[in-house]
Amino acid sequence: MLLHRRHAQRVPGLSVRSRPSFNSSAGCFERSAVPRRANAPQTAFQGIFCQAVSKDVLSTDSEAPASSSSVPAAGPSSPATLNQAGSEIDWPSPTDQPPFWERPPRPQAASPGSSSQTPQDANPLNVVHVTAAAGPHCKGGGSWRCEDRIQGLQHERDFDCPKGRVWDGKFSMGSLRTSAHRGSIDGIPVILLRPDWGQSNVFRGGRIYGGSCNEVEAYLFLCRAALEYLAQAGMQPDILHVHEWQTSALPMLYWEAYHPHALHRARMVLTIHCLDNPGECREDEFAVTGVSGASFASVDKALDERTIGHNPERLCLMKGGIVYSNAVTTVSPGYAREAMQGGAAGFLHSTLAQPHIRGKFQGILNGIDTAFWDPITDPLIPANFSQADMSGKAICKRYLQAGLGLRQTEGPLVACVTRLVPQKGIHLIQHAVHSTCTQGGQFVLLGTGHLDGVFRDMAEGAFKDSPDVRLMLLYSETLAHIIYAAADVVLVPSMFEPCGLTQLIAMRYGALPVVRRTGGLADTVHDCDDAVSTDDANGFVFEGVDEASMDSALHRALQYHRERPEWWSQIAQQNMGLDSSWQKSAGQYIETYNAVLQG
Repeated sequence: MLLHRRHAQRVPGLSVRSRPSFNSSAGCFERSAVPRRANAPQTAFQGIFCQAVSKDVLSTDSEAPASSSSVPAAGPSSPATLNQAGSEIDWPSPTDQPPFWERPPRPQAASPGSSSQTPQDANPLNVVHVTAAAGPHCKGGGSWRCEDRIQGLQHERDFDCPKGRVWDGKFSMGSLRTSAHRGSIDGIPVILLRPDWGQSNVFRGGRIYGGSCNEVEAYLFLCRAALEYLAQAGMQPDILHVHEWQTSALPMLYWEAYHPHALHRARMVLTIHCLDNPGECREDEFAVTGVSGASFASVDKALDERTIGHNPERLCLMKGGIVYSNAVTTVSPGYAREAMQGGAAGFLHSTLAQPHIRGKFQGILNGIDTAFWDPITDPLIPANFSQADMSGKAICKRYLQAGLGLRQTEGPLVACVTRLVPQKGIHLIQHAVHSTCTQGGQFVLLGTGHLDGVFRDMAEGAFKDSPDVRLMLLYSETLAHIIYAAADVVLVPSMFEPCGLTQLIAMRYGALPVVRRTGGLADTVHDCDDAVSTDDANGFVFEGVDEASMDSALHRALQYHRERPEWWSQIAQQNMGLDSSWQKSAGQYIETYNAVLQG
């Protein structure tokens, strides 16, 4: 459990009393409409970490978090300095052991840091984030044992977390001994929670998801333990901000078990990152929280309508989180529209369409950490470059070609950095490899996932000795940095994409994205032939899910790179100057926080 400070301006003189009230006549939960602040401060959001509730230390002082000690002095003072000194680069070959992405590309290269210190408001809100995982240190599919990333990690306290069970139809109560550890990540205070593994196997295993424990039980425990920790520590946060189905039970538990007693101040905000998994839960499973699941087994609360008449009927945790939260956000305006007007929400569309829910639901576009992803200072790439001087990008391209054993060419390099799962458009990526080659380009894939067998067969078969294709079926943050820095085109052909960060990173590193028009991709990429003005143009967009639709965009990109080099350089430079940071989005979240506090 991680707890960390989000500084946001408090609205003076607010009363904080806005539990979603149960309307017995209408049979629904309601939230009073409140105005938003038009001039919310622009405060950068930081990433947060694994198995954690992100807690503000909840003091009222205005001390700003210290700058990250992990931010390196990343190489030379300007890109030109390095680019004139090619001898500094440790040029790779495909036979290197260890491979080139496992060693620094030049002397004194270090890991990139997260966002540096940002100005803080004099009167901060105390915001607690509860999440299963957070980047860049602890992502889905990665290890959750992040002790080496946490500064000053030390044991704070042990406490008994209420725990229930249903046996032979009877509900009984007990407790689970839980330990809390305090530290900081990049200057952000964090608390991590872990049960006594002598009593439970919750969170055992080396991965965030899919470990040896029952995931539903694990995250129900996290929700109850987070609230119990805050209550026993005597903390009164202003905002509890939860994420995804894994922590959606927390608002349910808060209003039913904690708000009347130990915790009385906080308002609930839920962010939905993906509606694909709404979190199905049996009533008897929910009992692990120490609260009977029967309390929520009605259509107006958390009953999963798909299971009505089944034996047993089930709860939907995300639905419960939506109903019990004061505000609900998702990660792009486009995805919010698809949830409300299209099929993205699935059976949850009927919940989101209710007037009292629709009024508290909005899309806020994600940003990227512009210190971690910065071609001007990135120490993981062989040559830095900037919007004003992009010469280092050509060096990065030659470096990647040399390291992967690709033909040295100035032709277009198409990259795809992705999880290899159905959502990401596997059939389109597979076709794009062939299509790029026939058009005279090169293709580099970096990714892992349960559908990587398709690409393993290609790598060991038709493209085994290809001078223009490398299919890297592995996870490497470092290699991803190098690929983004080298790529001319970055392909993102997702079937659906709530936000997508790949296209934002690609543009920051001077590439032009080719994307399918969906979700956050539609919000952030504007086709070069459809844009209202050249200033809006930043990539290539296609509509369909078939190979011909993708080819219409990919072939244009390859053609324009070949035939319009000056135009291409202009768009690439414009892309590097786009603001993909958290600044604007942070202001929108602060507006949301203030709005629910006024309710």
